[in-house]
Amino acid sequence: MFPATGVARADSALLVVVDIQDRLARAMSRREAVLNRTALLLSVAEITGVPVIMTRQYPQGLGDFDTELAERVAMLPAAPVVADKTSFDCFGEPAFCDAVAATGRRQLILCGMETHICVTQTALSGLGEGMDVHVVADACCSQSDESHATTLHRLRGAGATVTVAESVAYELVQRAGTEQFKALLKAVKGV
Repeated sequence: MFPATGVARADSALLVVVDIQDRLARAMSRREAVLNRTALLLSVAEITGVPVIMTRQYPQGLGDFDTELAERVAMLPAAPVVADKTSFDCFGEPAFCDAVAATGRRQLILCGMETHICVTQTALSGLGEGMDVHVVADACCSQSDESHATTLHRLRGAGATVTVAESVAYELVQRAGTEQFKALLKAVKGV
């Protein structure tokens, strides 16, 4: 079993952006905050070389990625892996499992929509696989704030690290005075 360290590490982390899609995002009260925090996570993944997998839940019904998110992703030098799914649990899709395995990473950093459905089921499966799972609370949301908060409590109890985007960003960079740190400061100020 992979020991949960509680600290995000660039050499073992994988950023998973779950289902931030047009139709779904429109129903979220915290949409803008989640998009901003997700943008920071995408920037720091680029800065530190952390691979990114993005999922879309039933795109025929929920649409493509949120337009703002798609624009931000288009600016990344390396396109993230995209896994379409109908399973609420990302690990219920062979394409997602293959993409995770291809990275060789054992630490999941999860953000996206909705916290109490797809993010939770993916986090619990990752924990079941012995992965070190970090759920970024301010980069996740549900239509109901109560569902979001209750689920974060549940995930913490199950062994996931519940954290915030800026903590993850600084943990991945690790130290001041480096080029990565300078790039991180620009990303933090730009978000």
